[in-house]
Amino acid sequence: QVHLVESGGDLVQAGGSLRLSCAASGSSSSINSMGWYRQAPGKQRELVAHITRAGTTSYADSVKGRFTISRENAKNTVYLQMNTLKPEDTAVYYCNVITVFAFSYWGQGTQVTVSS
Repeated sequence: QVHLVESGGDLVQAGGSLRLSCAASGSSSSINSMGWYRQAPGKQRELVAHITRAGTTSYADSVKGRFTISRENAKNTVYLQMNTLKPEDTAVYYCNVITVFAFSYWGQGTQVTVSS
């Protein structure tokens, strides 16, 4: 079992920045890849950014150049630095990890609201 706790969500004006954090505990040594998803009201959950254990990253086209995902393996923590935020970035952001045994775990979500 892996337990995830997200933090960092807030209300911010357009153009501002936020940094989300997700700390893993439990069987965290088995974590392989980590990622951030988001879900806006009335929309499906979508992948925002992903990072492998080796540090290879990928991003949704809508956030490329604005968001940066990173991780500290020693702390079992993944971060999402979000810059130049737009109102359309408003959503609940979820942390996700996949273990080497292919189990997937989700955090409880953190609300990001960007005002225009």
